Amino acid sequence: MRVRTDDEVYRVDAVWLGPPKATFPWRARYVAWGVGIVVFLLVTAVQRQVGFGFDFINTGWGFVITIALTRFICSRISHERPLSSVLTMWVRELTAPRETTSGRGGASSAARIRISSHRPRKRPKGAKRASAATRSQHRGQQDRRQKEVRGVRTPA
Repeated sequence: MRVRTDDEVYRVDAVWLGPPKATFPWRARYVAWGVGIVVFLLVTAVQRQVGFGFDFINTGWGFVITIALTRFICSRISHERPLSSVLTMWVRELTAPRETTSGRGGASSAARIRISSHRPRKRPKGAKRASAATRSQHRGQQDRRQKEVRGVRTPA
């Protein structure tokens, strides 16, 4: 059993075939004509910016490039996905926020790592922990003692 869909309705494109009794040998939708004109103007502008002159050969290549780009663009659009939605999708894709892949900061360095010249010792049971100022004074005293002895460690 064959089920008929309403696709035939959508297959009819708004196509301009040319004047009566003098039609073009190709079929092009109205949107293709508009896209083609805009693409041709852009291609010729790019050709002039690059430095190509305005002569027969360069204009011919401009037409060939225009036809190729217009066919590519029009193959992506249809009645279900019009040109405006394709352009909107393209703009949103270009302006969407991206995940940052580069690291923040610079190369890592060991310049800020504190190195102690003495081994940490266990605190006796019941002794309270000293404040930061007391600890830094204690370290300074130990460093002075070690310098006096010239490489031989003395017990604290």
